Amino acid sequence: MSEISRQIGFIGLGVMGEPMCRNLAVKSGRRVCGYDLNPVPLERLSAHGVIRCGSIREAVIGSDVVFLCLPSGEAVHDAAHAADGLLAHIEAGQLVADLSTSSVDVTRQLQKEFAARGATFIDTPIARTRAAAEAGTLSVMVGADAASFEKVRPLIETFAEEITLCGPVGSGQVLKILNNMILFHNVLVLSQAKKIGEHAGVDSMVLFETLAKGSADSFALRNHGMKAVLKDDYPLKAFSVRYARKDLGYARQLAKSAGIDDDTARKIDTLFAQAIEAGDGDRYWPVISRLM
Repeated sequence: MSEISRQIGFIGLGVMGEPMCRNLAVKSGRRVCGYDLNPVPLERLSAHGVIRCGSIREAVIGSDVVFLCLPSGEAVHDAAHAADGLLAHIEAGQLVADLSTSSVDVTRQLQKEFAARGATFIDTPIARTRAAAEAGTLSVMVGADAASFEKVRPLIETFAEEITLCGPVGSGQVLKILNNMILFHNVLVLSQAKKIGEHAGVDSMVLFETLAKGSADSFALRNHGMKAVLKDDYPLKAFSVRYARKDLGYARQLAKSAGIDDDTARKIDTLFAQAIEAGDGDRYWPVISRLM
């Protein structure tokens, strides 16, 4: 493992980024410099030793590794190409790790652009919930070469318990996008099962608890079915319908490039659109269950 320098940059301190940055600062023993357009999370993080940066430039200069946790691949692209953005200040030897869920095409194009400056760009998208981010038990899917993976793994271990090298750059995004596509499908089926069971006179709590004891048990059932769908609880400031639809769009792009019929994904996309039209676009995405 190569030695990691005095500073780590962290750009994007939203729902997932803030707890990851906090765990990184508390557990890594390194100086962590955070940047976000919203000053509120920076105020909270300062109590845990995170240094406030006033710009992307400040987060990049002097950092051996810079983590990004932004809302979309488009946001990552913009942060890289802004006049005062990442590519304007990145130097040879620095590494940028994208924790966001971005499109594979954007990720691989950025790899080339950073490489042209002697820097490294890898994808490290995250899976699991806000609670897992708080607890430091996320799953991270890495697209990188072996040397880059070994460089960032000790840092990622501060906020994740499962870290998988999935292949070359872009592979982490492929795995994350397909992970979310499958999750969306599972929650759709659980929502349908709940409605069918209710119509047939079965209590929904009994239904889900019994499914959890059989071959239908799943992460989706225990974390999305029981905690959201069953309780009809879809808070704000969670992984929203808008974000979920963005990720599903990336999956549909991959399906199209592979010549795969994505009929179920198309149905879910329609539900996401209906939820947004109904005013629930910023609610936790399993709110599509209400549309059953």
